[in-house]
Amino acid sequence: MRRDTPLSRRIKESIRRDGPMTVQTYMSRCLWDVDYGYYRTQPVFGAAGDFITAADISQVFGELIGVWAGVVWQGVLGAPNPVTLVEYGPGRGTMMRDVLRAARIVPGFANVARVHLVEGSDALTEIQAATLADFSSVLSWGRELDEFNPPAIIFANEFLDAWPVAQWVKTEAGWHIRGVTLDKSGELQFAGIDKNCPHEAFEALLPNAPPGTVIESQRLDQLAEALKALAERGPVAFLMIDYGHTTPAAGDTLQAVRGHAYESPLTSPGEADLTVHVNFYDLASTLHRAGLVLDGPVTQAEFLGSLGIVERASRLMSANPARAIEIETGVARLLAPNGMGSRFKVLAARSPGLPSLPGFSASRVTSETPGST
Repeated sequence: MRRDTPLSRRIKESIRRDGPMTVQTYMSRCLWDVDYGYYRTQPVFGAAGDFITAADISQVFGELIGVWAGVVWQGVLGAPNPVTLVEYGPGRGTMMRDVLRAARIVPGFANVARVHLVEGSDALTEIQAATLADFSSVLSWGRELDEFNPPAIIFANEFLDAWPVAQWVKTEAGWHIRGVTLDKSGELQFAGIDKNCPHEAFEALLPNAPPGTVIESQRLDQLAEALKALAERGPVAFLMIDYGHTTPAAGDTLQAVRGHAYESPLTSPGEADLTVHVNFYDLASTLHRAGLVLDGPVTQAEFLGSLGIVERASRLMSANPARAIEIETGVARLLAPNGMGSRFKVLAARSPGLPSLPGFSASRVTSETPGST
């Protein structure tokens, strides 16, 4: 059942006035509308929100990323001073807090690191500032993907799944751009809205596709161009962790979560979290075309395993016996073969000329991380 949210009323008015909107525009409006967008108005993260990230599940996650960053700074970038640690879509700042805590154990790293958070929500910026209050002297914020200086190590954990997606749908009359329009009762509905799309390419890719088949693309050229521009100014290492698939495939992955429960993406515009599965094949192809060198993708379980997550968890449980079950449960969830461990993938990109990044081969990162709580 559709809910009459303030944004749904605004979107309906827009469709009546201007005609159907693409799925990409609809998703962008739902997440970022200046007055009623989800990321501007809702408690997004944690138990009170709709979204729990790996960093919320276990502090070990962020700490291992911090050690990884220290190894990259020292062994890949050559220990530059300063170095910018960047996070795209940092949520509540939980992962960056754990990253910075672990960074202290790599000699000299914490002293030269400058932190830049790319965030479009004023409300989340305030939360991040509170979470990272102990590191306020090295913090800065921005809204653009490339408004900081290399050398840089960039993280994007569960960031690309919220990148608006373009979709096309096969109808009885052929392929159409998929969009959002109004049904006879004035409610939102998905429909094929425009035949101005690459019919021949889709027919060649899926010659026997039945009506209703959906193809989608996140159009990640903006991200690739930003990383290319950064790499032209100095060395860059970029780490992406998200749920998705690594082979080309048709299918509608747009989903909505409200109150930790799934619902139709059309049910609660502006009041539900809309995400898609990241197509790592398309992502890797786009970054490669931009001139970046890639490592991975590998599964989250493989990546965290190569960083020594099991050993780290064992040390943390020994240091905090009262939290042993909590720590073990959280790590097991991150590595679950039929859950986050396999559904989440890790892909890295780097400037041409840099050596391979750790975590994507049999080599292991085994540095100690602090036994903090």
